[in-house]
Amino acid sequence: MTPFFYKSAASEIPCDEAEAAYYLGYKKINPPGDDVAGLIHKSCLKMQPVLVPQAVYAEYELSVGEDETISFADVSFRSKDLARNLRNCRKVVLFAATIGAQADMIIRRAQLSGSADAAVMQGCGAMFIESFVDLLNDEIRKDTEARKMRAHPRFSPGYGDVPLTMQKEFFRLLPCEKIGLSLMDTLIMAPEKSVTAFIGLE
Repeated sequence: MTPFFYKSAASEIPCDEAEAAYYLGYKKINPPGDDVAGLIHKSCLKMQPVLVPQAVYAEYELSVGEDETISFADVSFRSKDLARNLRNCRKVVLFAATIGAQADMIIRRAQLSGSADAAVMQGCGAMFIESFVDLLNDEIRKDTEARKMRAHPRFSPGYGDVPLTMQKEFFRLLPCEKIGLSLMDTLIMAPEKSVTAFIGLE
């Protein structure tokens, strides 16, 4: 299937400091104190300008069997959790998205220096990739609605009973290298602040 590419300017990625705090373990009823909140704000301002948000995705015909066998392209595997997510879907979108290597570099520098804000940088990186993926999700949803279809919530390898080894199929089917994304033998993506996921289309 023909892949599509999606890019965004760094300034267009929402900086949700409350979401960054969530990734650090804070809840709405127990927000961070002024010191941590200040670190989050400072870290977001430092990371956002270096973001290089890019994604690639492709759409495939989908079959979900009664035995929970999921089939698309030349791939076939069983998953109770993903079959539930894709119920009634006729097509599936596979995407890979990243905010670029510079975000990882800033996090590594903080970790190597023993800086107290290293964990905060991690939280900000997680927030920014999720914010970018939300924008991509909206783009796919709009296109789907224009075709009188409905997009299901995204579902990533490694969640539920979908093995992380499914990452290999994403990298085989999608030209991830064109957005600077690679998969290591450990199944960790580089850059690390990256996401792959399925989106069912009903």
